[in-house]
Amino acid sequence: MSKEAIKNALSTVKYPGFSRDIVSFGLVRSVDFENGKAVIGISVTTSDHKVAAQIRDGVEAALESLPEVKNVEVNVSISPTKKPEAATPGGTAPTGLPSVKHVIAVASGKGGVGKSTFSSNLACSLARLLSAEGKKVGLLDCDIYGPSIPLMMGVSGRPEIEDESIIPLLSHGIKVMSMGFLIDDDTPVVWRGPMIQKTINQFINNVKWGELEIIVVDLPPGTGDAQLSLVQTIPLKGAIIVTTPQLAATQVAKRGARMLEKTNVPLLGVAENMSFLEDEDGSKQYIFGEGGGEKTAADLKVPLLGKIPLDPNIRVAGDAGTPISLSKPDSSSAKAFDAIAEAIIARLGN
Repeated sequence: MSKEAIKNALSTVKYPGFSRDIVSFGLVRSVDFENGKAVIGISVTTSDHKVAAQIRDGVEAALESLPEVKNVEVNVSISPTKKPEAATPGGTAPTGLPSVKHVIAVASGKGGVGKSTFSSNLACSLARLLSAEGKKVGLLDCDIYGPSIPLMMGVSGRPEIEDESIIPLLSHGIKVMSMGFLIDDDTPVVWRGPMIQKTINQFINNVKWGELEIIVVDLPPGTGDAQLSLVQTIPLKGAIIVTTPQLAATQVAKRGARMLEKTNVPLLGVAENMSFLEDEDGSKQYIFGEGGGEKTAADLKVPLLGKIPLDPNIRVAGDAGTPISLSKPDSSSAKAFDAIAEAIIARLGN
């Protein structure tokens, strides 16, 4: 039986709590097969010995189902994580960006909740609040397949290269990096996991970010390679979970939050987007239901950072390339983003 066939079988074994398998994670160090006996070497970086036991049991079950395999020996090498707060599956603790004080992620379990709109407005609110102290903000678009930050921030073009490093583009005083700067508008990104990880590594390690107080990272929806690559590359100070009020969104949002918790990323709180539609007389219509953000925050045991109204002007401002946090700073929507930014600054300070 070939080693490749054995690896194919091992690729059905998922890392506990993740949708990704142990082969793609790089945990399989050796594969030997002789006279019906398979000997597998596994290397895991974890502080939880139950994880290693689950992987061993999964490997044994996967290989014992193969007719050619009569005996299975699994040797698991466990390396304790040096920094539990930044532990990641199958890798060493990420070291971070020395010139950036805080890196925070904006995440959601599903698409369509307005996460990129939230990220761009949050970055603008943070930049305006911190500018009085001479502090700067960055915005990293990690939605590799569907980058929309360039449109919402009103910035385009190709980044320049200086000393083999990429210079992020500047928009509204914010340093911005996105896959959208590297491809044409109508060019699809058709990549597998390793290319996603390589790109995110470059966005972190090969971009000249300079001195920044905060980088806001716009993650794609779900719990896939982009999220895992990010936590493997840089220790996040925290993540914000964005949801809309309806049950279909809140259930998936909690799933995304649990994924981040499994990688020991602290949750800063929940933001409820598209909370209500406000009429001219001040009355509110709860188009997507009511109370979803509060329940999600309560279930996750984190604060509800704020509610963003379903405001057509938010969409108009984003399409125009000047987020409403800047274009209409006195609007109720902009004030909602400012309040969330203030809450985040306070939580990072604590």
